[in-house]
Amino acid sequence: MTGIVTKSTGSWYWVRTEDHKQHQCRIRGKFRIKGIKSTNPLTVGDYVDFELEKNINTGVITNIHDRKNYIVRKSVNLSKQTHIIAANIDIAFLMVTLDNPPTFPAFIDRFLATAEAYHIEAVLLFNKMDLNNEKLENEKNKLVNIYTKIGYTCLEISATEKINIDKVKELMLGKVTMFSGHSGVGKSTLINAIDSNLNLKTAEVSAQHKQGQHTTTFAEMFAIPTEPESYIIDTPGIKGFGVVDFEQQEIGNYFREFFALKHLCKFNNCLHVNEPKCAVKNALENGVIAASRYKSYLQLLNGEEEHYRINIYTE
Repeated sequence: MTGIVTKSTGSWYWVRTEDHKQHQCRIRGKFRIKGIKSTNPLTVGDYVDFELEKNINTGVITNIHDRKNYIVRKSVNLSKQTHIIAANIDIAFLMVTLDNPPTFPAFIDRFLATAEAYHIEAVLLFNKMDLNNEKLENEKNKLVNIYTKIGYTCLEISATEKINIDKVKELMLGKVTMFSGHSGVGKSTLINAIDSNLNLKTAEVSAQHKQGQHTTTFAEMFAIPTEPESYIIDTPGIKGFGVVDFEQQEIGNYFREFFALKHLCKFNNCLHVNEPKCAVKNALENGVIAASRYKSYLQLLNGEEEHYRINIYTE
């Protein structure tokens, strides 16, 4: 039998077949997928073959189909290993909040670079727009301007007030979409606004630390009754986004505005740091490229961890 993984708890996987029946399955032996050292060999969105076990209502996964893409980050506690967030994604929505909790450009840029590297369309959802004061509104406008200018779709929404939810639904129609972001940015609230029948658990953001509480423990896929049918992958909130297997020469290719200027640099292997006649550095000096994007690029180039407090408001 063949189906799609809709939920994973680490040792058990829920697999849905075409007739929408769910089967709880486990893995037979160890899976190694093309040398990926991952904490989770299978992930939500994977297509698998499985066999039902006799006399018990469970199955055994025997094969994983080739993925068209996946999105991956470094594991928090096991830096040499990776964690595959989801596979076979049409759109990755990154939910951004300016406060309560704050999402900084360094995090956004790492997410977008990873989506570019794995050929996944990314969309930025600026949530809690109903809570913005004048200062936050100005900060949001700066971010929207930066990312819209380089070709990313940016939507301003309010999950609680259900503002622009229809626009999110239009983008999702007939596709497999993943929702990601820090804990507390409103992923579960938004998914409930998209389909109230799901009734996902939500929690308040900590007033002391301005961090969200983990209401989603494991990634899970939900079918949304649209025509054609749409799918949402809800993911646990993530604090950091460690990129995986980025070669220095490739990093600039994952920044759209850098890649667009690359052919104008004097050297084909230009890293856009100290080289003469660098089109990217020239664009930075002329204000064509945002300083926050260049700072994020240098962090990645130097193999640094995220410095979230590097942001566009203190340039």
